[in-house]
Amino acid sequence: MEHDRQRLQEHTLQGDDCPDNTPDDRPEQDARSLEKKLSQEIADTGSVTAVSPRGVVHCLTIVGQIEGHMVLPSQNKSTKYEHVIPQLAAIEESPDIEGLLIILNTVGGDVEAGLAIAEMIASMKKPTVSLVLGGGHSIGVPLAVAAKRSFIVPSATMTIHPVRFNGMVIGAPQTFTYFMKMQERIVRFVTANSGVRQEVFRRYMLETDELASDMGTVIDGDEAVRIGLIDGLGGLSQALDYLHGMIEDNK
Repeated sequence: MEHDRQRLQEHTLQGDDCPDNTPDDRPEQDARSLEKKLSQEIADTGSVTAVSPRGVVHCLTIVGQIEGHMVLPSQNKSTKYEHVIPQLAAIEESPDIEGLLIILNTVGGDVEAGLAIAEMIASMKKPTVSLVLGGGHSIGVPLAVAAKRSFIVPSATMTIHPVRFNGMVIGAPQTFTYFMKMQERIVRFVTANSGVRQEVFRRYMLETDELASDMGTVIDGDEAVRIGLIDGLGGLSQALDYLHGMIEDNK
């Protein structure tokens, strides 16, 4: 008998008469649940899907160092390509997500991993917009231009330099040829996905008077737009406005 009374009490608490489940409270509970889910998504993957009356946009952050085949030390901020690539595939296939906003603040990293991510972004059919905040250095340059439209804030910088390799290198002509071919892949990708001319990009890449201990050039947001590397100056609101405009055009 006591067991039956306990079950009845539990059933009453879980039913419609429970104050926590009244119709008036359900929207507030749903909002709290959604906020908790979004916070967890940001913590787990550094990305979030934002829903607004204008559309559903997935925001992907590419920050720190691009981690490729070698695992970086735990104290390094990194973007892991094995996390980003499946996300991009899922975004492209999702019927709910209408556009992708990529926010970059990266020092560069693994060349092949960064180029693989850039190629995936460039091949997406859904509207894509990139925004460079802080820095889009090294392999961050192809990542920035991979989107259908790119923005940069005036205070951001981008470093353009030749392909480099840290660690032991076999001193053979074939090694030099390999680096040259990889560099050509980057030049072709950047110039094909932006308005910068090849001769201009190569000149910035091989500049010897700009960096103290390296070849290359550091440019700010204004110069990146002036040479055609980035499409326009702007911040978050400008990037989102353009992305939602692309979404509306698709509809």
